[in-house]
Amino acid sequence: MNAREVNFDGLVGLTHSYAGLASGNLASAKNALQTSNPRSAALEGLAKMKKLADLGIPQAVLPPHERPDLTELRLTGHRGSDAEVLEAAAKETPSFLLACSSASAMWTANAATVSPSTDTWDGRVHITVANMMSHYHRKIEAPTTGRILRSIFADDGFFCVHDPLPSITMFADEGAANHTRLAKRHGDPGVEFFVFGNYTIDADAAAGSPEQLPKRFRARQTYEASRAIARSHGLDPDRIVYAQQSPDAIDAGVFHNDVISVGNENVLMYHAGAFVGSDEVIAELDRRTKGVGAELIPIRVDEKQVSLEDAVATYMFNSQLVTKPDGKMLFVTPIECQEHDAVRETLEAIVATDNPIDEIAYINVRQSMRNGGGPACLRLRVVLNDAELARLNASVLLTDSLYESLVAWVGTHYRDALDPKDLSDPRLLAEGRTALDELTQLLGLGSIYPFQL
Repeated sequence: MNAREVNFDGLVGLTHSYAGLASGNLASAKNALQTSNPRSAALEGLAKMKKLADLGIPQAVLPPHERPDLTELRLTGHRGSDAEVLEAAAKETPSFLLACSSASAMWTANAATVSPSTDTWDGRVHITVANMMSHYHRKIEAPTTGRILRSIFADDGFFCVHDPLPSITMFADEGAANHTRLAKRHGDPGVEFFVFGNYTIDADAAAGSPEQLPKRFRARQTYEASRAIARSHGLDPDRIVYAQQSPDAIDAGVFHNDVISVGNENVLMYHAGAFVGSDEVIAELDRRTKGVGAELIPIRVDEKQVSLEDAVATYMFNSQLVTKPDGKMLFVTPIECQEHDAVRETLEAIVATDNPIDEIAYINVRQSMRNGGGPACLRLRVVLNDAELARLNASVLLTDSLYESLVAWVGTHYRDALDPKDLSDPRLLAEGRTALDELTQLLGLGSIYPFQL
C-alpha cells in the first residue's frame, strides 16, 4: 500500500522565551534571559511548514502546551488566585517559574518515538510518548503530549499510543530525536536505528564500554529506554540497530543524535564523530538494510570538512531530509548553514555528487535556533499509508486555508517581544488560554488542556 511521511510540526507557543534551561544545549545557554519574539518564532515555524506543504510533502500541526503551568506551581505550595500564584513564584522560586513557562514542546522531535505499521508486530502505527525526564521543564510535557496524540491518532484499530516509560534514570527517553528509520521507501519494511548516550544495568549488552561516557554534559537517552520502546512496538530484532552516541560529541553540545546525523529512506548523513565505532555502526546498518531489500547510502562528513563545533553551531545535521514527489530528496537546513562557508560548501558538494539529495532549502528559523532547536527539532515524522491517513484527525493537516487561519491566529494573540520577567504577568496567562481555546477548535482537537478539562 502507498505510504508517505507526514511531518507533524510543533507550533511555537505564546511563552517562547530564552531561559537557558537545557544543560548541554549551547545555543540555549548562550542566549539565556534575552528578549524573545514569540510572534516571529511562530510565523517562522509556519512558513517552514507551508514551504514543505507547497512542495507536496504532507505537513501537519501539533499545538503548543498551556504555559505557565499553574498546576505545577501549585504543587510547590504557592496558593491563591492564578495571579497570586504567579506573583509569589516570581518572587520566591523564579527559576521554577521559568521552567513551568517553557515553550519547549515546540520541538516535537522529542514528543514521541514512532514505528510505522510495516515494522510492528500487530500492523498498527505505534507511538510512545517520551518521558523527557532529564530536564524538569520537558518532563512536565508528557501528559499534554499524550492527550494531543491520542486526539489525533484516535482510531485504535490503526494506532497505538503508549504511555511514557517510567520516569527513572534507567529509562530516560528523549523521543524521535534519537531514532531514525531506514528503508528503500517509506512504505517498505525498514530498519529502526536507535542511538543512546548512556546505559545503566545492561552495559554488557550495549555498544561501547562504561569508560566511554561524556564528562562535561549528561547523556540524555539510555540504551534501556530504546530497548523498551522496541519491545513495546513489537519490532523484529533482526531489523534493529543500536549505537552509542560519541561522548565527545555530547560534550561538544550534541545533546540529541539529530544534532549530528539525519536519515531518510535509504540515506544516512552523519558526522564522522557521531557514534562510538562509527565504521562498525555503518557496516551493521548496511547489513541490516540489505536484509529488507534496501541499499544504504551513507554520506559521511569528516572533521576536516566541518568540525564538530561548527556542525553544532550551525545545526547542519539538525535539518530535515525529505522525499519530494519526484522521488528525489530535499535538504531543509537553517539559514545559518548558508552563512557558514565550510558548511555551505560541504552541502553543495553533497548535492553535486551521485546520491538522491538534489536540492537544498535554506530557511529562517532563527528564533528557534537561538533557543537550541533547528528544523529537525521542530518536527515529528510519522509514516502513514493511505488507510491510516484516512483515519487521522484530518483537521491538523496543513492546507492553504488552515495556514491562513493560523497566521491570522498568531497575529491576533502573540506578543512580538517577551522578556523572562513577563512570564509572571497574569495577562499573558489569560491571553494564552484564550488563544489555545480557539486553537483547539481550529484543529478539531477537543479538550486537551487542563483549563478545558
